[in-house]
Amino acid sequence: MPRITTITTRRLLILLGLWFCLTGVAAAETYAGKPVVSLIIDDMGDKWDEARAALALPGAVTYSILPHTPYAAQIARAAHNQGDEVMLHQPMQAQNGKAMGPGGLSLAMSREAFLRTLRRNLASLKYVSGVNNHMGSLLTRHPGHMKWLMEELARNEGLYFIDSRTTGKTVALQMARESRLAVSRRDVFLDHDPDPAAIRRQFERGIARARSHGSAILIGHPYPSTLKVLKRLLPTLKTRGVQLLPVSQTIRIQQHRSPELWQASLSPLQKAAKSSKQ
Repeated sequence: MPRITTITTRRLLILLGLWFCLTGVAAAETYAGKPVVSLIIDDMGDKWDEARAALALPGAVTYSILPHTPYAAQIARAAHNQGDEVMLHQPMQAQNGKAMGPGGLSLAMSREAFLRTLRRNLASLKYVSGVNNHMGSLLTRHPGHMKWLMEELARNEGLYFIDSRTTGKTVALQMARESRLAVSRRDVFLDHDPDPAAIRRQFERGIARARSHGSAILIGHPYPSTLKVLKRLLPTLKTRGVQLLPVSQTIRIQQHRSPELWQASLSPLQKAAKSSKQ
């Protein structure tokens, strides 16, 4: 009986892997030669009014929610119900010592405390498809702690990690690949400068990146100026030949287009420049 169970489980995993491969290939073929972008709205959870405004953005926006915040569960449910992707915005220790807020991960933690906190954060949010770092300019440069993080995420089928790149010394991407976790990185922060003209320029940088490299991942925040600019610009993407996709689909396409990334992760999502955002 144990042997039958083992064989059945192995076959199920093979079928799941095949399904992810096929959906990844299908997505890549659908957008073959076309630039794609993903937009992540970070720092969701503390204010319902700004969350409601962000959730009204047109298109396949991905929402990254801080754990244990007052409206985290409500926002995750609302995003999921309207077909948008949900991420855990995992607080991590910053170089400048800025307070991380609830659920933060720090260098001072033992492996047990680190994993217990991460698991609690993941369990606090339903519908999570992936994780990205909130701050983390100190933690993300330490291979040991990043290895703990990526190995734990890799145990959760379907998860991915996005390196927000709050430091040029980050090792998050490397540790995720070594752990065979689906992974990508932020290409452009939209609103380091919240002036609307600056946000538009950053948005155009993201589009240019997508055209030159095939894809781009943009990160913004639920600032009134950011949401106002995005509300106006997002509907123009399709007429400009650029497709807005959930983060998971962009990662599948990136892996299909780059065989070395495909090999670094077992299969797409099978287990799934420094800025002021420290």
